[in-house]
Amino acid sequence: MSTTDRRPPPQIAPPEPGVTSEQMVQRARDLVPVLRERQEECETLGRLPDATVRDFLDAGFYRILQPRRFGGYELDLPTFSAVAMELARGCPSSGWTYALVGGHQHMLSAFFSEECQVDVYGPAGDVRMPGNVRPLAVATPVEGGYRITGAWDYVSGCDSATHYVVGAQVPEQGGEPARLLTAIADAATCSIVDNWDVLGLKGTGSKRVVAEDVFVPEHRTLPSLFELDLRNAPGRHVHENPLYVAGGLFSLLFSEITAVAIGTARGALDVYEQTVATRSTTVLPIMPMKDHPDYHRFYGEAVQLIDVAEGALLAFDRDYMEWSRRDVEEGIPFSLELEHRLGLRKQLCSKLASDAVDLMTRTGASNAMKGGSMMQRYRRDMTMLMTHNTVQAELAAGAFGRLHFQGTIEIGTPDSVQMTAV
Repeated sequence: MSTTDRRPPPQIAPPEPGVTSEQMVQRARDLVPVLRERQEECETLGRLPDATVRDFLDAGFYRILQPRRFGGYELDLPTFSAVAMELARGCPSSGWTYALVGGHQHMLSAFFSEECQVDVYGPAGDVRMPGNVRPLAVATPVEGGYRITGAWDYVSGCDSATHYVVGAQVPEQGGEPARLLTAIADAATCSIVDNWDVLGLKGTGSKRVVAEDVFVPEHRTLPSLFELDLRNAPGRHVHENPLYVAGGLFSLLFSEITAVAIGTARGALDVYEQTVATRSTTVLPIMPMKDHPDYHRFYGEAVQLIDVAEGALLAFDRDYMEWSRRDVEEGIPFSLELEHRLGLRKQLCSKLASDAVDLMTRTGASNAMKGGSMMQRYRRDMTMLMTHNTVQAELAAGAFGRLHFQGTIEIGTPDSVQMTAV
């Protein structure tokens, strides 16, 4: 909406006014057994089954971080993470797809202009916007916007998307230096190449999205999120909630992967508990696992790791909300150093969850690793998850230390790799 447009801003009513965080999390919890039944189908399809897409839409999960003005519930980050955990508990691929799509309503609402938000949310407020913001395309300036050509891999949830958020480079032209761009394209204007053939998380549909001379209007673009002054982005002035006014981008995105890791571990724990309750040991003395003291300890240690990871993540998400509030209300900045500190914390939560799955698969007997078994799928999915750049703790720790002692993080260094999880 331009500065000269004096019409009242649009208001979209949420599907169900008054839905609480507790109700939203319970909806996700109720879907756990349903998603478990669909795990194999999801993996075989290489994307969310249509029924799961409908279940997520009907439950309103994608509207958790969406502003009320645009038909969202405008809840909070702990609610978002708790929902992602439950969905991943039922099916890691489904939880991953939800998390890496449902978190981007915050990106749209906190950073892009009001005109862009009115356009993208549209009259119904239905936005499912995965993407890859690395500058892997060329954006040619034309009247009113850009023509974009390029391709982006690893676009999780692309099959059921309404939009894609992507990165591009504007070439040097007329003496103007080359620059980087983040843009929002309609999904219908792009194509998908199925090149997602990996060990785990097969059902996430993290495929290649291709744009061929796709027009994107100027108002749907920003300077690259890696270079943009996020503190003063256009979207910071659209909504009053501190979540959008001051909430950091990358520390929120780190919750996506961490919540899925914890949910995956808890799903594996459900299977492991059944194994211990029903099977016998495979070494002497042969006896029920549930009567063996070592298996009591194995189970207890797995519970310990997962409970600590879950409790810590939700506490860190509450810190995120509090730091956003005090930035707006008390003038205490939600600084870049705090942003990176949150990222470090969440990466440790992912490691704890992964350690729990390591313990359970190592002690759960070979039978649990048979092809097609649920425990094997949880194991493969966690292995794949831990290859993601946002859980590479060594890189993030170095970035934090460099920021603390030197005050900067340079784009194009290994540190910047930590900021590509969209």
